[in-house]
Amino acid sequence: MAFDLERFTDTSEPLQWDDLDLTVFREQPLDPQTLRTVRYMCDVEYHTTCFLRDLLVTPSHREEESAGFMTTWNREEFWHGEALAAVLAEHGIIVDYDEVKAKRLGLGWQLALSSVKQSGLANLVGQDFVAVHMTWGVANELSATAGYRRLAEMTDSPTLAALVTRIAQQETRHVAFYTTQARARLEKSEKARKLVRLLLSKAWRPVGSGIMEEDEVRHVFGHLFGGKQHEVDKLDQRMQRIPGLEGLTIFDQAFRRLAIA
Repeated sequence: MAFDLERFTDTSEPLQWDDLDLTVFREQPLDPQTLRTVRYMCDVEYHTTCFLRDLLVTPSHREEESAGFMTTWNREEFWHGEALAAVLAEHGIIVDYDEVKAKRLGLGWQLALSSVKQSGLANLVGQDFVAVHMTWGVANELSATAGYRRLAEMTDSPTLAALVTRIAQQETRHVAFYTTQARARLEKSEKARKLVRLLLSKAWRPVGSGIMEEDEVRHVFGHLFGGKQHEVDKLDQRMQRIPGLEGLTIFDQAFRRLAIA
């Protein structure tokens, strides 16, 4: 089914969480592991603006659908960060968006592909770059959505479960856009299929890698997916449905590199 960009933008609205009583965390705070995971998620969501800034100087910004999507996508990710920051505030942890942005300003898409640059494969242009961007987006959004759903399953807090479930629902729309775009572009070009497969297998890392310390990446994904190989396999199976990615296991490989069993 084709992704309806106009409907996506028309129906985009701020994440609703005013009906959730976040003050319950004052009497029933989240456990340290969960709180650490929420902080990671908050920082990653807030960091989306830096990714967008870097993407706007790539061929993606000249694609009407890609540019239109990224504007709304950036806004929704910011709302996710605000909601998670509100949860953290109830625990006495203040996350200031401007401070996060200032600290991360020099980072972005280029850093996510830094290992590709080192191998001399970073000069991606035209349609091939857009195919990489879209497929990379599928992997990132799939892992984010799965992470929120896992957190909802794991937490003892009904309030946190409700909040992250709503975030996951919005993230699902992001997955749909990236998947539709990636499939369409890769079906048309064997060169793009080969390039995307190579880059994902060599350079993809879990969302947040590069902007967060590796210990934090290991903690969060170990907390959410440790001992859940079937969840990891499901993510790889989703990626394998995309043309050219048959048999690829980027999630399993990435988690093994992080020593997450």
